Amino acid sequence: MGGEEWRESMGKKPATYADLEALPEGVVGEIVEGELYASPRPAFPHLTAASFLMGLLSNPFVFGLGGPGGWYIVLEPELHLGEDVLIPDLAGWRRERLPQAPQVAALALSPDWVCEVLSPSTRLVDREVKLPVYAREGVRHVWFIDPVLRTLEVFRLEAGQYVQLATLSGTGLVHAEPFEAVALKLGVLWDELG
Repeated sequence: MGGEEWRESMGKKPATYADLEALPEGVVGEIVEGELYASPRPAFPHLTAASFLMGLLSNPFVFGLGGPGGWYIVLEPELHLGEDVLIPDLAGWRRERLPQAPQVAALALSPDWVCEVLSPSTRLVDREVKLPVYAREGVRHVWFIDPVLRTLEVFRLEAGQYVQLATLSGTGLVHAEPFEAVALKLGVLWDELG
């Protein structure tokens, strides 16, 4: 019995977009398999890691300055993947798949890469609930950043399953798929800018 059938047999209706809109300010909501997941807005270390990663990737991969370009990378896009509504911390599309920025609030085109910044309130949802949706939708690369443990985990989709390519830590330069063309200074994610 699938998730939606089980919920209906238990008398619980699947969550709707109206449920997301009804959440109080300061709460982020997502829907996976008809289930509403709500969490508080991220704390500053989470925001810093996501913002600084965006900064590291933008020039070489979005603008083609010091790198190959060819990507759209955005913070917290709303993704409508089948019946699921997800909001990864960052997502990227290769320009051959998304040649122009769409004039919509939510995208139904699955990204080529997503990054989830792990926090105590989202860690299990990111790993156990959202990751299978990303695999189902063919998201080729997933990164997990843990600002507390100071790690970057890099995954690639192979035959419908994610294979962990690396767990990177420290503050030095790293090359990580799909952005291996340019060395990224990992310490920037931990707010070690020196």
